[in-house]
Amino acid sequence: MNKADDAAALARRRAQDLLDRHKGKEADRFADRDKQRALDAAKTARLRDLRLAKEAAERAEKAAAKPARPSRSRGAS
Repeated sequence: MNKADDAAALARRRAQDLLDRHKGKEADRFADRDKQRALDAAKTARLRDLRLAKEAAERAEKAAAKPARPSRSRGAS
């Protein structure tokens, strides 16, 4: 091989190394993003469940605290 072929091969190897490093960093970034999205979804679901449970408890408490009204008969005046 001559010097030009060696230089081209070296440049190709360096470029491939840079590309491999870039792809590795990108894969890590995507994995971190997916992990964060899953954590956010779990947090949102947990908060929604808590909110719904609180609303149901408030409705039940309100219904239990509401006094029963005596019904008025129509002809009793």
